Amino acid sequence: MCLHFFSGEGYALEFISNLRKILERAGSGEEIAICTGADDVCGKCPHLKGERCLVDKDSDDEIREMDRRALELLRLSADGKVQWSMIKDKIPEIIEEWANTYCKACGWRKACGQHLQIL
Repeated sequence: MCLHFFSGEGYALEFISNLRKILERAGSGEEIAICTGADDVCGKCPHLKGERCLVDKDSDDEIREMDRRALELLRLSADGKVQWSMIKDKIPEIIEEWANTYCKACGWRKACGQHLQIL
């Protein structure tokens, strides 16, 4: 969900570069593999240790819950594949619920706030 609002900010240059490459590949039509846990997006994050996010003591559990809810809202299941365009098409239908649940307290809200007009 959050990749939809990515604007070039992140923890580190390597992380930002990785996100840009992922979005470029996805935007060109490459299928996205749906998985649980750490994925290609997390791969260059300096807070990833093994398969866990260690931004803070609760971050890994919070991210896993966000991922679970995103799949539910998008009506997708883990271990499948999807086109980025399909995800983007569904976001307007679910963004209000997503934003009210996750975006209001997000530390990155300023980075994508202009896209979240409903907040």
